[in-house]
Amino acid sequence: MAFARTFTIIKSFRLPGILALITAFTVAACNPASFQTQAAQVPQLVTSVLSDPKTFNYALSSESPNVFGLIYEGLITENPISGEVEPALGESWQISDDKLRIVFTLREGLKWSDGKPLTVDDVVFTYNDIYLNEAIPTDTRDILRIGESRKLPSVRKIDERRVEFTTPEPFRPFLRVLGLPILPAHSLQKYVKQKDGEGKPIFLQKLGVDTPLEQVIVNGPYKLERYDTNQRVIFRRNPYYWRKDAQGNPQPYIDRIIWQIVESTDTALLQFRSGGLDSISISPDYFSLLKRQEKQGNFKTYNGGPAAGTSFVLFNLNKGERNGKPLVNPIKSRWFNTVEFRQAVAYAIDRQTMINNTFRGLGQPQDSPISVQSPYYLSPKEGLKVYDFNPEKAKQLLLKAGFKYNDKGLLLDAQGNHVRFTLLTNAGNKIREAMGSQIKRDLRKIGMTVDFTPIAWNTYTDKLSNTLDWEAALLGLTGGVEPNDGANVWSPEGGLHMFNQKPQPGQKPIQGWQVAPWEAQIGELYIKGAQEFDEAKVKQIYAETQRLTQEYLPFIYLVNQYSMAAVRDRFAGIQYSALGGAFWNLHEIKVTDE
Repeated sequence: MAFARTFTIIKSFRLPGILALITAFTVAACNPASFQTQAAQVPQLVTSVLSDPKTFNYALSSESPNVFGLIYEGLITENPISGEVEPALGESWQISDDKLRIVFTLREGLKWSDGKPLTVDDVVFTYNDIYLNEAIPTDTRDILRIGESRKLPSVRKIDERRVEFTTPEPFRPFLRVLGLPILPAHSLQKYVKQKDGEGKPIFLQKLGVDTPLEQVIVNGPYKLERYDTNQRVIFRRNPYYWRKDAQGNPQPYIDRIIWQIVESTDTALLQFRSGGLDSISISPDYFSLLKRQEKQGNFKTYNGGPAAGTSFVLFNLNKGERNGKPLVNPIKSRWFNTVEFRQAVAYAIDRQTMINNTFRGLGQPQDSPISVQSPYYLSPKEGLKVYDFNPEKAKQLLLKAGFKYNDKGLLLDAQGNHVRFTLLTNAGNKIREAMGSQIKRDLRKIGMTVDFTPIAWNTYTDKLSNTLDWEAALLGLTGGVEPNDGANVWSPEGGLHMFNQKPQPGQKPIQGWQVAPWEAQIGELYIKGAQEFDEAKVKQIYAETQRLTQEYLPFIYLVNQYSMAAVRDRFAGIQYSALGGAFWNLHEIKVTDE
C-alpha cells in the first residue's frame, strides 16, 4: 500500500506491473515544443505527474505515483478485468498440497535492460538480500510477514530456472505477493554487502534521483532515458523486454513515454485540450466539459465507476514522546483519542454535499478501508456502520464525552480549552483543497476551529511518516482486491500505520508508544485473514475488521470518487477499469496515426 496523491487512485496496494501506471498520473503538464515536435517521429505517449519522483530505489519507495510500474516486473501480475493472477517473469508455478511451498519456473531467455541474463539468482537476491534483509528499511517486508509470529518466507534456488518459496505456515495471499519487482543482482549486490561508516548497507544511498540513468538497470517494458528536475521524466522502450505478440513482434509498441511535471491541474486541462497531453486523469470539476468536447478534441472519456482507493481524515493518536516532548499536545491528544470525538467529526462532515459540489455527483460515500471491487468488501446493506450527516448527533456525542459549549457556540473540553487543531493536506490538489475547506466549514458548525493548511507533498509525507509532527490530515491510500496488501497500514508495527506510527528503522525512538486494544485486534484479524483458506471464513474475518474500523474510526472515510480518464482516439486497445486504469495493458496498446 502507498500514499496516494489524488483521488483518481491507482493500483492495488502492491499490485505489480503496469497496473501502477497511468491511472496514477495526476493531471498536470507543460508543453515544451522540442519534445512535442518529436511526437511525429516515434510512437509516444505524453502524460503528467504532480511532482518529481522521490527515488529510483524501489525498496525505499512508499509513495505513488512512482516510476516502478513502468520499469520493473515480478514473477506474476494481476489482470484488473478478471482479477486473475497471470504469469509475468515466472512462466509457471506449482503450489504444494500443504500450501507451504510455491515453485516458480522462470521464462527462458530473460534479460535485463543492459542485455545481461535475468536468472533465478536475481530472484533469490531480490528477496533474501533486499526484501527479507532487516538491514534494508523497506515497507515491502510488511506484506511478506506471515502469521502472528510475523515470520518471513524462505527463498532458495532449485536449479537454473526454478526457485522455491517456503512459508512457515499456510498464507493465502502469498501468490499475489510475488508480483514484487525483481531487482538486478549483478548491479546491486555489491552495494548491499558494502557498509558505510555507520555500518549500514551502501545500497541505501544508491538509486537516488541523481543516479546516472544508465546505472538504473531494469526488466520492465521501459527504461529511464532522461530526467530533468521539475520538468519531465522520459522512458524509452526496453529492447530486452520479454513480451512478444502472436506474430513474434516485440512489445510494447509505444516507443517512448513522457511524464511532464507541473503542479497545476488547471494547466493540465489546458494542455490536454490543446493537444499537449495524450491522456489525463479526469477530475470531477471538468468531467462534463471534457465529455462535451470528445469529438472535437479527438479523445474518449472513460468512467470506471468507484475507484479502488480511499480518502479520509485521520488524527494523530500517538501518545508517545521524543526527547521528553510529547509528539502531540497532551490536551489535543486527549481529544483525538476519545472515540466519541472522532465519531462526532464523522457525523459532522456532510459527505453528500461534498459529492454534489466538489465531486459534481461523480462519487459515492465511502465507509470501508477495503475497495468496493474486493470480494471481502462489507457494504452498509450488510450491516456496516455509516456516519450520515447529523450535526445534532455529533453535538450529543461530544457532550456525552465531557465537552461543552460556551455562549458563542464554541466547543470547549472539560478543562475549558477551545477545540482547535490544524488539518494538513498536500498543496496543489484542487479536489483535496476543496474537501478540506468544506471540512473546516462543517466542523465549525459543531464548534470546532480547524486551521486548514495545504503544504508541499514531500514536507507532508515527512511529517506523517518521520517527524510525526502533525495533528490531523486529509489523505488517500491506494487500494485493490486483496485486503492483506494493506497489512502495512493495519499492523501496529507497519510502515503505514500512520494514525499511531511506530518509528521505523533509522528514525528517532519514541518513548511511551501505546497500542489500543481495538487497534491490536484489527492487526490480529488481518493475520487471521491471511492464514484462512476457507473463503466464507475469510469474508467473516475481514467483515469484522471493517466493523472495528468504522466503530473506532482511526480513519474517517469520506468519498469514493469515480475512476475517470480521457485518452486520445489514436491509442488503440484501451480496456479501461477502475483497478487498472486506461493503460494497464500498455504492452498491447498501439498508436494508430504514427
